[in-house]
Amino acid sequence: MESLRTTCCVVGGGPAGVMLGYLLARAGVEVVVLEKHGDFFRDFRGDTVHPSTLQVMHELGLLEDFLKLPHQELTSVSGRVGDFSFDAADFSHLHTRCTFVALMPQWDFLKFLSDRAKRFARFQIRMQCEGFDLIRVGQRIAGVDARSADGHMHIQADLVVACDGRHSTMRRAAGLEVQESGVPIDVLWFRISRRTGDPEQLLGNINYSRALILINRGDYFQAGLIIPKGSFEQTKHEGVDAFRETIRRIAPYLGNRVGELESWDRIKLLTVQINRLRKWHLPGLLCIGDAAHAMSPAGGVGINLAIQDAVATANLLAEALRQGRLTEALLARVQERREFPARVTQMLQVNAHKLFEQIFATRGPTEAPWQLKAISRMPGVQRVIGRVVGIGVRPEHVADAAKREPSREWSLKKAAVHAGALLGGVVAAVRTL
Repeated sequence: MESLRTTCCVVGGGPAGVMLGYLLARAGVEVVVLEKHGDFFRDFRGDTVHPSTLQVMHELGLLEDFLKLPHQELTSVSGRVGDFSFDAADFSHLHTRCTFVALMPQWDFLKFLSDRAKRFARFQIRMQCEGFDLIRVGQRIAGVDARSADGHMHIQADLVVACDGRHSTMRRAAGLEVQESGVPIDVLWFRISRRTGDPEQLLGNINYSRALILINRGDYFQAGLIIPKGSFEQTKHEGVDAFRETIRRIAPYLGNRVGELESWDRIKLLTVQINRLRKWHLPGLLCIGDAAHAMSPAGGVGINLAIQDAVATANLLAEALRQGRLTEALLARVQERREFPARVTQMLQVNAHKLFEQIFATRGPTEAPWQLKAISRMPGVQRVIGRVVGIGVRPEHVADAAKREPSREWSLKKAAVHAGALLGGVVAAVRTL
C-alpha cells in the first residue's frame, strides 16, 4: 500500500477538480488531484465554456493559449418553435474579455488546464486513481483511501475536496444529506454530421411534442433530444427507425443524415438530476461542483458553476491551507458564498422544465403562440438572458484579479429576477399550445 501526505486532496479530475488543483498549486498549496479514469476522454460531456470561465482564464494569463485550441464561438442562442425562429440569448454586450461561449470538447479543456498545472511543483494529478472511502480521525476527515493501477493508496490530507460529480462517492461516504428536486426530463445524446448551410449558432428546435438541441461542433452536431423522464425504454421499444423519424420531423433539414444513427449504441442516455446538499462540509471535507449541487443541462451552465465554485474555494481557503489553520468555519464560508448562485440557477432550471412538461403534452405539429412571438421581440430580452446564462449570478474572480474587477453582483441578481419573470412568461405562452 502506498501512503502519501499532502495539504489538499481533490477527488475528481473534472472541471471543478482540475481548476481547484491549478489555483491551489498556483497559490503555493500542495495538492493532489485523483482522477479515476486513465484519460479525460468522455464523450457527451458538456462542451460549453462560458464567458465567466473565459474571464477566469484571462485573469490567469491562460486565455490566449487556450483559444488556440480548436473551438467554435457562440455569440448568440437561437430557437425554433414549429416554423417560427427567434433569438433567445445574446452574449455580444457582456462586460467580459470574451463576448461568446466557446464550444470545445471538455477533454481538451481539462488536458490544457492540467498540463499547465503540472508546471507547479506543488501539483500532482494521479490518473487511474479512484477515491473510495474517507479516512477519519475522531470527528475529523483526515484523508482518502483510494485504488490505483498499482494497488491501494492511503492519502492523508488537511482537507479533502469532493469534486467527483453528481454520483459522488465522497459525499456518500460522508453521509451528507441530499435534497432532490423533481425533474421531468432526460436527454438522449448523439452525434450527427453537419453540412454547409446548417445553423451556425446553437439551435433549440421544438416540434411534435419533443425538443431537440443542436450544438455546432464544426463538422458535426452534438445533439440532444429531450424526452420525458424514464421514457428511454419505451423509446427503445418503438425502435431506432421511429427515433430517426422523430429527429427528421423536428429538424427536416437533417434529411437522410438521420441514417447515421444506426443503432442504440450511438445514442447515450443522460439521466437528468437537480439536487443540492443541505450541508456542503464536515471538519476536513468540502463538496463543490456537481458533488454539492447537480445541475440540469438546461443552459449548459453546470461546468461554469463548478469552476466558479473552485475559484471561490481557492480564494477563501488558500492562505489558511498554506498556514495550517483551516477551520470548518472557513469551509462554511464557501457554502455561504456559492449556495446562492446554485439555488437561483436551479430555480430557473426547474421553471424551464415546466416548459418541457407543456411541450410533451402537445400533439402533432407545434405552432408558436403569439405570446412567445411578442416576448421574443421585447427590447433587451436577449441581453438579459445572455447575461444570466453567460455570466451567471455572483461571478467569481481570481483573488489577485478581483481587486481590478468592478463588482456586478447586484445587477446580476436583478438580471436573474428578470430572467425568471421572462421564463414564466414563456411557460405561460406554451400552455396555450
